[in-house]
Order: sequence, then C-alpha cells, then structure tokens
Amino acid sequence: MSVQRGDIYFVNLNPVQGREQAGQRPVLVLSIDAINRLPLVVTVIVGTKGENLPRDYSTNVRISGAESGLPMETVFLCFQIRSLDVSRFPATPAGQVAGTVLEQVEDAVRYCLGL
Repeated sequence: MSVQRGDIYFVNLNPVQGREQAGQRPVLVLSIDAINRLPLVVTVIVGTKGENLPRDYSTNVRISGAESGLPMETVFLCFQIRSLDVSRFPATPAGQVAGTVLEQVEDAVRYCLGL
C-alpha cells in the first residue's frame, strides 16, 4: 500500500473523544511522501459532507466532487489534524487533490497553526 500526499481515503476515526470527528470520514493526506513511506503514522485533515456546513470559514476548505473525485462536496476541517496508523487506510484512495486545491488546504492549515 502506498499512501501519498493529496490522496483522500474514507477511514473509521473511532474511537474518539469530545468534539473530535467520529465514524467513517474522508481524510486528506497531508504528510509528505517521505514520511508516508516509513512505518510511522500518516498525518491527515478530517473532512465532512459539504451539506453539514452551510457557511465557509477560514479554517475550512470546501472541495467539489469534481475536484476531489469523491461522490459529494466535502469540507476539510483544517483545524482537525490527526495522525493515523496506516492500518486504518483501505488499499486504494477514494479521491485525490493536487495543485491549487492542495495549496488552499496548506494555507488553511498554516492559518490554524499560526505558521
């Protein structure tokens, strides 16, 4: 299995606590490929269905299904950064983003972390 930066997977995020996103969710791989190839963890941004968030915030990036390859519009919550064991990931990604879309995510993550 080869997880790559910009890939989107549906993973089960349970167990969770408090206000963490739970259940089967789309996650966007943010960690660099050099790290993704190691037997460590993969850093991701958690997503939710676009219909769940009618307003846009500077901490989120809304991505259409056409841009991601997913069957629906997805909002990636760039303040919901998680590191996941590679065993949570299915064999193939459900979608992918690159270019300016990935740059928007990077900008939102920098904003959320004050970088």
